[in-house]
Parts: sequence; C-alpha cells; structure tokens
Amino acid sequence: FLMWPCLEGPVTFPRVLGCGICGTRVHGGLPYSIISWFLRSFKYFYGLRFKVRDQHRLQEARPCVIVSNHQSILDMMGLMEVLPKRCVQIAKRELLFLGPVGLIMYLGGVVFINRQRSSTARTVMADLGERMVRENLKVWIYPEGTRNDNGDLLPFKKGAFYLAVQAQVPIVPVVYSSFSSFYSTKKKLFTSGTVTVQVLEAIPTSGLTAADVPALVDTCHRAMRTTFLHISKTPQENGATAGPGMQPAQ
Repeated sequence: FLMWPCLEGPVTFPRVLGCGICGTRVHGGLPYSIISWFLRSFKYFYGLRFKVRDQHRLQEARPCVIVSNHQSILDMMGLMEVLPKRCVQIAKRELLFLGPVGLIMYLGGVVFINRQRSSTARTVMADLGERMVRENLKVWIYPEGTRNDNGDLLPFKKGAFYLAVQAQVPIVPVVYSSFSSFYSTKKKLFTSGTVTVQVLEAIPTSGLTAADVPALVDTCHRAMRTTFLHISKTPQENGATAGPGMQPAQ
C-alpha cells in the first residue's frame, strides 16, 4: 500500500505523453522520434513486456477508424508499440481543462468531444470524418467510453462506428489482453507483466449506412470480446476458454 502512490503517480506521465504524441505522429519529424523513444522506455521501468500480433494490419496507407479496449492508463504504453503513421486520438472535452495535461493533448492534436452536448459532438465528428478522408488520417477511439478493468468488455458506444460509416472507411480493432494479473487499482497491485496486443482484420464499411451501425457495433464487439478472452486465457461463462472460432457467451 505504501508503494502504490509511488507507482500510480508516475504512470500518469506516460498517459499524457501518449495522448499528445499522436499530433506529432501526424506531422512526423524528430520530436515524434524522441518522445516515442522516451515513452516506450517506461515499459522497462515498470517491468512490462508487449507482444504485438499482426501489426501489419495497421500499416496500410489508408484512412481508418481504430477501436480498442481501454483498461487503464497503461494502455498508452501499448499504444506506442503499434501507433501507425498519421493517427490522431479522440478524448473527452473535460481533459482539455486539466492544466498541463490538457495543454499537451491540445498541442498534440487530440480531438476533444463534448459528450454532454450531443449536437456539438456530432458536428465535431462530422468534420473529423471529412478531415480523415481529406488528410488520409487514422483515428484511434476507445468505444467503451471509459476505463474498464472488470475482466471483460463494456458495451460499445456508437460514435466510432457512425464515424467510420460516414467516412466509408474500415474499422480496425485492436485488443489488449487483461492487465488484471499484474495491475489492479482495487487490489493496489502493480507488478511486472506481459501484455498481448492483437490487431484484428479490418471490418469494411463500404456501402453501409447509419441503419447498419447497430449490427456493425455488435459484429465488432463480438470479435473483440472473443479475442480478449482468448488472449487473456479467461474462461467464459460456460467454462470454456474463448478462441478465434468461438462465439462469446451472452
């Protein structure tokens, strides 16, 4: 318990840099290289190892919406392992007002969404859809909408999927395995550990309309949940371990 503040506090710093670095990733150059190297070095300090699978699926030079599960601020270090070129993040607007944190994110090109005003959020997302096609951008979104360390995936919010359909760009799911064996805020646990990062096949949206979004959300959630349980080696409700060809329990 005495060690926890010493460990939890410094973790916030990689999170801030991870959010802000996306803007430098869009523009490229030396600042990105330096910050990326610095941020990735934190994994050695924390004793973390990342095993990335099928990263090539993120490297195609085309716009897309990347969706991933969100367990903790350690996700930022995992993001640095796979972050593709020309990628921006979306964050809730409240983070903009967190002093230096908000400033770094703003300067880094993070797109802020006011979730309390749906009309404003829709306008921002519509503009982003046009921009990502025009500028060949990738957009990274956490569709659960909040951090979640309960050992499963929360239901997905639909914003990322409306964005992909509007822009007619594919969705690329990225799944982090569970952190629960080495990191838990509830248990005050933080030790060394290994994280598997699996990039799934792109889900096309060409020809889809807003009416197809609910089915699209369900398809993506099923694929990501099955993968999450499989790479985390988590038993499903029926006692079987999820695998690539299995349907997740309802």
